[in-house]
Amino acid sequence: MKKVVAIAKTVDLAVQKALSELGVPRERVSVRVLEEPSKGLFGLIGARDAKVEVEFQYDPLEEGRRFLADVLQQMQVEATIESRKADDGTLFDIQGKNLGVTIGRRGQTLDALQYLVNVVANRHAEKHVRIVLDAENYRARRKETLEQLADRIAKKALQMKRNVRLEPMSAAERKVIHAFLQARPDVVTFSEGEEPHRYIVVAPKEA
Repeated sequence: MKKVVAIAKTVDLAVQKALSELGVPRERVSVRVLEEPSKGLFGLIGARDAKVEVEFQYDPLEEGRRFLADVLQQMQVEATIESRKADDGTLFDIQGKNLGVTIGRRGQTLDALQYLVNVVANRHAEKHVRIVLDAENYRARRKETLEQLADRIAKKALQMKRNVRLEPMSAAERKVIHAFLQARPDVVTFSEGEEPHRYIVVAPKEA
């Protein structure tokens, strides 16, 4: 929440002055007129300018949504954004046709957009929010693919009786692998390397 008090010859000019200072459009603020302008006696004596209080109520989710919508427009992607509660925050589900450009190779574009949306949303937020981006149900499909990969690698590590190293993955994807194999009593997982080349190692658990 941010308030600005502005003074000008008219209420409209005072509001515009406050909006300029806040850097936001008119529809995103509330305005309270503290003093109406007065011409005074003979238009000179006792003349008084207008005084207004303009308040901007910061909504991090709305800021994130606006930013994402602007980026999609610049990418020439015709889509709508539906938001709903998720286990780990708020989900922004991008819906439309031909959304491959928003996903990118192995979700890299989607992850980059998610990072930027979170930066913008939390820039002035009083309490941190987490926003997860999805498109064409990519997150669920990728999770299923990673779990299938984890199962195959675990079997390979047990069959060969040695550690098996996966290719580098993002922290979010490594988390899926770790979580999926955590319940298995016959293998252990750990990460090695430095970002962005950090990878998972699946090892047979010693008896």
